[in-house]
Amino acid sequence: MRKLFYTTILLVCCACGQPTTQTYSNPLNVEFGDPYVIQASDGKFYMYGTGEMAGGYESKDGFGAYVSDDLINWSSCGQVYTKSENSWGVNCFWAPEVYEMNGRFYMFFSANWKENPNNELEMFRIGVAVSDSPTGPFIEMSDKPLWDPGYPVIDGNLLFDDDGRVYMYYSRCCYKNSVESEVADWAKKEGLFDNIEESWVYVVELATTLDSVISEPTLVLNPPKEMNNPQSEWESRSVTEKEVNRRWTEGSFILKEGDTYFIMYSANFFGGEHYAVGYATSKSPLGPFVKAANNPVLEKTTPKGGKVTGTGHNSVVTLANGDRYCVYHGRTTETGDNRVVFIDRMKIENGVLTVDGPTTDPQQMPKLN
Repeated sequence: MRKLFYTTILLVCCACGQPTTQTYSNPLNVEFGDPYVIQASDGKFYMYGTGEMAGGYESKDGFGAYVSDDLINWSSCGQVYTKSENSWGVNCFWAPEVYEMNGRFYMFFSANWKENPNNELEMFRIGVAVSDSPTGPFIEMSDKPLWDPGYPVIDGNLLFDDDGRVYMYYSRCCYKNSVESEVADWAKKEGLFDNIEESWVYVVELATTLDSVISEPTLVLNPPKEMNNPQSEWESRSVTEKEVNRRWTEGSFILKEGDTYFIMYSANFFGGEHYAVGYATSKSPLGPFVKAANNPVLEKTTPKGGKVTGTGHNSVVTLANGDRYCVYHGRTTETGDNRVVFIDRMKIENGVLTVDGPTTDPQQMPKLN
């Protein structure tokens, strides 16, 4: 694996016996995409993600993990989940998220399903593996995916609501989901693409045992159809910049503040520079969700002289003191095409969500208490 240069901890020494101030700089010392972080009951932080070298292992057959005491300095735990000969997934293992419940750890992940009688190019489904430890080994709960919605799905993200119900938000893939819109009409008129495929975010209710889907899906997010919609410009950049004939709504992360549900999501091509994060709000976990006026809340900094591109697929860590941090992947001019992990302070004030990033200059270390 090509070694990259990272700035992690800087000690700013003060004279006259004054205490030192610790800072860190992005990106962190982790090279993968779709980072998902939990703070387990042992007090440590664990990070899971997608990538060719996730945890030092190729993601074609599973996932690696990292552990940290401070959210900034991470050590590899090695591979924590590996497909077996009885696994339902065959390749393209993506976007693991781990949840601790009743002393056990449940990993939701995406992969290509081996049952593919029509030889579809994308046969993604979501499955669950469980372990007694955040570092595995994670063993699949079933030799089949969680359920079969009839179309490819990725990026399962869970909400444990106050009433005890459990919801899973997921993304229907763009594959074979051609959508008519003013953006599609424009792209065809300009001679760019004959059709535009889109990915949409849905929600389903899960059994509290996390092993089955117990409701029909509800659509909660999709790209706008009108060119003059305030969200169209930033959500359509992969099309308007001639990258690809797809508009994504994926990598969702749901959290609740007071009586309001905030769902964060990523738009544009995950492998391109325009990948960016927005959010929407609702008074119900099922929506309707209204996209925020201050979107996107994370995007590339190169137009303003920065060096970060491709920011997206985030998770959020809420510390014991209430501080929130947004964890996401991106790229820099130094890291090239490699996806690397960033962490920046996030706030929700007066119903408005903001992320203080992407940053590459020194930031104050998180206060854990």
